[in-house]
Amino acid sequence: MDWQASSGQGAKIDVLIAGAGYVGLAAAVAMRQARPALSVAIVDAAPAGVWQKDGRCSAIAAAACRMLDRLGAWAEIAPDAQAITEMIVTDSRTGDPVRPVFLTFGGEIAPGEPFAHMVANRALNGALRHRAGELGIDIIEGVAVAAFEAGPQHVSVHLADGVTVDARLLVAADGVRSRLRDMAGIKTVHWDYGQSGIVCTVAHERPHGGRAEEHFLPAGPFAILPLKPDEKGGNRSSIVWTERTADADRLVDGDEMVFEAELERRFGLKLGEIRVEDRPRAWPLGLTLARDFVKPRFALAGDAAHGIHPIAGQGLNMGFRDVAALAEVVVEADRLGRDIGALDVLQDYERWRRFDTVQMGITTDVLNRMFSNDFGPLRAVRDIGLGLVERMPRLKDFFIRQASGLGEATPRLLKGEPI
Repeated sequence: MDWQASSGQGAKIDVLIAGAGYVGLAAAVAMRQARPALSVAIVDAAPAGVWQKDGRCSAIAAAACRMLDRLGAWAEIAPDAQAITEMIVTDSRTGDPVRPVFLTFGGEIAPGEPFAHMVANRALNGALRHRAGELGIDIIEGVAVAAFEAGPQHVSVHLADGVTVDARLLVAADGVRSRLRDMAGIKTVHWDYGQSGIVCTVAHERPHGGRAEEHFLPAGPFAILPLKPDEKGGNRSSIVWTERTADADRLVDGDEMVFEAELERRFGLKLGEIRVEDRPRAWPLGLTLARDFVKPRFALAGDAAHGIHPIAGQGLNMGFRDVAALAEVVVEADRLGRDIGALDVLQDYERWRRFDTVQMGITTDVLNRMFSNDFGPLRAVRDIGLGLVERMPRLKDFFIRQASGLGEATPRLLKGEPI
């Protein structure tokens, strides 16, 4: 599509997606693959190539892996993916010499299928971009959405470079601080936790064996997530470390030796000597839930609809559940000759996703408040609770299925089925 030539005239398209992150890319690929007759394009405010500088990694649940495989992207991602074969949960203080294990998860949800993988963000984004290119999906980078107005037949989207695009549906996948959500007049429920998440990659002497660990400490959870060895075979893990915001800023901006010393206190020496491989970064943590997911000819997806605490590692996977549900609703509506941007169609998507989103938001909020403290009686209660779950195999299996994204009312793509 010649976007520049359309300036002032109104390029026409079926679906325009704002945001070229994983959610936006996956939504475009899912719709276009299942319904080639739909014209789909992506516009992103970030400059070209910024995604290649993202050194972070993400936990991808089994259901999301099935969807990525169905979308034709997993084969490219798999060589860089590290299976999580076991997870342990502890509850202790930072200085405790021993951290008793209260809960363990292991095994597979199906033969040869771990409940999650760790994937480099660059590999995930690159594979989805490659697949989008194969399907003929335009990705316009470095151009923001300046404004839009929804009409009875289409939504007119005005881009910052002067181009106007008339789409049947506009999808906002532009992150937790979504500008499009504000433009649509959608309010949010939000509160700040006073915590920040520190993210970095750590090299260590001994192999991790595919085991993930989550240590509940008074300031917040400290997670060690296994990564694929580097090009030289070096052992690595990803760290997601929650601290009070003032302490997190001090650690990230301060002396490197102090940071590594504090990291070692939490990481321990079970994997031998450790070394920080990249520059640690900190992000403020909070809960953000959109009051509405849709308006006429407009839908929110991913962090634009919900931002939650990383305590359960479900943020990106919730976004992929949005993708699977939205793509299924849009594709089936188009097959039936319905208007894909009509409010009654989009409300099917909202009803499908709202309960799961609110439930996960409340769950992560309660878990964070329950575990991010050093109140003795509450510590005793939560440790008893963890111990009971550990002794109930059926309950553990239920939690594993939920964490893998294979709960009730799962969209087809997340089951590995075509739409």
